[in-house]
Amino acid sequence: MYNSKATISSINFKQVARALTIVENDLTESAELLKNLTFNKPTPIIGITGPPGAGKSTLVNELINNLLKEGNKIAVLAIDPTSPFNFGSLLGDRIRMASHFNHPDVFIRSLATRGSLGGLSVKTIEMADVLRAAGFDYVLIETVGVGQSEVEITGLADFTLVVLVPEAGDEIQHIKSGLMEIADAFIVNKADRADADIFFNNLKKITSQNKEEQTQIFKTVASQAIGIDEVTAFIKSSASQKNQRRELLLTQKAYQLIQHKLTRHIDKKKLQHAIAEALNTEGFNLYSFVDGYL
Repeated sequence: MYNSKATISSINFKQVARALTIVENDLTESAELLKNLTFNKPTPIIGITGPPGAGKSTLVNELINNLLKEGNKIAVLAIDPTSPFNFGSLLGDRIRMASHFNHPDVFIRSLATRGSLGGLSVKTIEMADVLRAAGFDYVLIETVGVGQSEVEITGLADFTLVVLVPEAGDEIQHIKSGLMEIADAFIVNKADRADADIFFNNLKKITSQNKEEQTQIFKTVASQAIGIDEVTAFIKSSASQKNQRRELLLTQKAYQLIQHKLTRHIDKKKLQHAIAEALNTEGFNLYSFVDGYL
C-alpha cells in the first residue's frame, strides 16, 4: 500500500507508480488511499499550457534541467488527448521527455484526458495530489493544447504558465479567449523568430490593461535553453509565496470531483452504442433521449 508519510528523501518511484495506477483506474483501494493522503510540505503544482506546437515539452525539459541543479525531486504529469472516436490516446511523454525518463530524481507519468473537453480529467486532480503527498519538490503538469476550454487548469495548478509563439496570430483574439485570462505568466517561446519583439511588446501592452499588476512575460528559445533561467527564477519565487487563490482553487477542485462522482456511472462507450440504436428510430430527438437515458 502506498505510504504518503514516507520521508521526502526516500520517494519510492515504484510505490508512487502503483498508487497512481490505483487512483487512475478507480481500483478498490482508491478512495481509501486518497482520503489518507498526508501533505508534509507545500509542493507547488505548476500548470504549463498553450496551443499545440508552442514548444511546451521542450520548455518543460529545460525547466527540469534547471530545477535539478539544486537537488530537487520533480514529478511531471503529461496530459494527452483521448480520441472521441476510438477512445484511444497516444501517450507521448516517453518520446518528448526521453532525456529525463531514467533520471533518479525525475518521475514522469502520462495521462489521457478521457474525454474531458478542457484537457484535464478529474483523475489529473487526484493524481497530482498523490504526487504532492509523495514529497516531490515540484509537480509540473503539461496539458494538451486545446484552446479556450483549457481554463480548467486554473482549478488544479497553484500557478499557470501560458506558452505562446510569435506567429500565434492576432494576440487580441488570444486575450479574448479564456486561455489568456488564466496566466500567472506568459512565455513567448521560439523568440528568435521574426516579429517576436513586436508580439512581445503588443502582448505586454494588452495584458497591462485593466490590471493593477502587470502580468509577467518572458521570452525564451527553449530548444537552446535561452531565457530558461528567468522562468525558473519566477517559478521559485511564486512557489515561495502564499497562494491567494487557495479557496477558489479548492472550490473548483471540489466541484470537479463532485461532478465526476455524479456521472461516473455513465459509460461513454455504452452511451455511444445507445445513441447508435436510437438514431435508427424515427423522430429521434437528442433531448428526449437524454431524459430517458438518465
